[in-house]
Amino acid sequence: MIRQYEATYILKPDMEQEARESLTERIKGIITDHNGEILEVDDWGSRKLAYEIKDYKNGYYTIITFKGDASLVNELERNFKIIDDVLRYLVINTEN
Repeated sequence: MIRQYEATYILKPDMEQEARESLTERIKGIITDHNGEILEVDDWGSRKLAYEIKDYKNGYYTIITFKGDASLVNELERNFKIIDDVLRYLVINTEN
């Protein structure tokens, strides 16, 4: 079943801009490769974290709104877990 989701992820703040853009393109590619549709990419930039994560006080926030099915969400979360530069991520269903 196709639903609308929002993926928020926080990257290490010391990443180069090219590396951040490349990683965002990789994540967008995962979504489109699994028959997902990207609705919006919102780049919040560097923000102060609520608490320290892996000795970082700041993080680089990005939010991607997309449509897809549960298998796409599972694949996206699997990739977030193995990408070293991702400090935290959250994928939520925005339909309700």
